Amino acid sequence: MTKRDYGEEYPYLYETHLHTREASACAKNSGAEMARACKDAGYTGIFVTDHNWGGNTAVPRKLPWRKLVERFCRGYDAAKEMGDKIGLDVFFGWEAGYQGTEFLIYGLSPAWMLAHPGLLEASVEEQFALVHQGGGLIIHAHPFREEYYIPEIRLFPEFVDGVEGINATHSSSLSKAHNKPVYDEKAVAYGREHGFALTAGSDIHTINLFGGGMAFRRRLRDGRDFAEAVRNQEPYLLTNGETWYDQAGNRLEGRQ
Repeated sequence: MTKRDYGEEYPYLYETHLHTREASACAKNSGAEMARACKDAGYTGIFVTDHNWGGNTAVPRKLPWRKLVERFCRGYDAAKEMGDKIGLDVFFGWEAGYQGTEFLIYGLSPAWMLAHPGLLEASVEEQFALVHQGGGLIIHAHPFREEYYIPEIRLFPEFVDGVEGINATHSSSLSKAHNKPVYDEKAVAYGREHGFALTAGSDIHTINLFGGGMAFRRRLRDGRDFAEAVRNQEPYLLTNGETWYDQAGNRLEGRQ
């Protein structure tokens, strides 16, 4: 991770996009291992955002809803258990997939997910209504990424609260996949065009961390607190682990 030159002003760093092997088929490490690595790297907290049933999930999709949710939450549960032991804040989220288009959901709980089986068949529009009814936040993840598993770039500006403007897999020198900074450049421009809040995360799948995320001036209480901080544009910085940006996605010069 880069030297924390902004640490005095923004000392609380959060990884907002992280996967575990318990629930994401593409992840290499367990929730406990991811939590330990992030604590050692200096993070204040992490969001476990595993792929749900619409994406690259490791959970059998035909399980009854209760068992599906319980299996889906195993990575989060393991990370939370470890986090509580070592002093790392671990928050719940997920990455919802729709034929290659993906959304990061924040501010809700496993209990909320369990109580809303309609999520299983929800359209993008229905997801927006359900998540908003619960007080959650929807961020369009890496909206301009091009890969074999993404049939086409699809944008849903009326059904999101913001955009993942900085995804470290696109721009970190440590990334070995999806590495095209132009994806982030397009995402930031799209966010600005629509006046969206921008977020940043590493989209990390292993303990070989990139150091991306969002830095705040205060410690966040929980996932709902994060959702409100982003929604209200509370001061924060974005980073891919090497370069720092302001909330509008402008590179901060001279302090990398």
